Amino acid sequence: MKKQILSAAMSAVMAFSLLAGCSGNTGSTTGAPETTKAAETTKAAETTKAAETTKAAETTKAAETTKAEETAAPAAGGTVGVAMPTKDLQRWNQDGANMKEQLEKAGYKVDLQYANNDVSTQVSQIENMVANGDQILVIASIDGSSLGTVLAEAKSKNIPVIAYDRLIMQTDAVSYYATFDNYKVGTIQGEYIRDQLDLENQAGPFNLELFTGDPADNNAQFFFNGAMDVLQPYIDAGKLVVKSGQTAFADVATANWSTETAQSRMENIISSYYSDGS
Repeated sequence: MKKQILSAAMSAVMAFSLLAGCSGNTGSTTGAPETTKAAETTKAAETTKAAETTKAAETTKAAETTKAEETAAPAAGGTVGVAMPTKDLQRWNQDGANMKEQLEKAGYKVDLQYANNDVSTQVSQIENMVANGDQILVIASIDGSSLGTVLAEAKSKNIPVIAYDRLIMQTDAVSYYATFDNYKVGTIQGEYIRDQLDLENQAGPFNLELFTGDPADNNAQFFFNGAMDVLQPYIDAGKLVVKSGQTAFADVATANWSTETAQSRMENIISSYYSDGS
């Protein structure tokens, strides 16, 4: 911007100089002293104009710098609140630790909290982050539709909210959404099963039971759809057999991604459909 202003200003100076030169040439009877005086006047005008241009450019630059500082991210040294769902899964421990390390390297303080997969605990933790003046919130939600009230409070205090991995829904307080290609994750899961069983070449049949994540987690549907787009043709062909018949998302979803809930369902399926040892 400064270069553009200076270029425009120099063009104006050149234009004024040319105009001054043309004006000086209209009087053919003017003597040498007058010509010298005109040149000195033009020089002084150019010098004044250049000084004014430099001053204007500096003023504009200062205004632009001030504006950028006003709209920039919070200065290093502030606190970033990081709300993770649970320590029960290693990936959340790794994600939380990595965020904390990187943010601290950048000069921020980090308030890292884990909610033990309990929605009310996570809401309380975020409320405390807002009350304590954390400048940014990074949230991997347990239930993406349960945070509307507390995030409205964050928005009222102009605290940016980053939804991490799991989309936070039913609120307009989310500033950014950082995630993965969750459909692709599901596709890779399906491809792994296909390749390990060599379904392209083996006749089967192979027994398969389906499990996916929390129905309130937007990602779970993407995982499921990606995997089923790979596996469904083999189910239709009879190479993969789901003896329980439970293939709909609503039937195979696991509330809160609970390991205990998934295990209990698996035990019921085994006792109900595999008691013959198949």
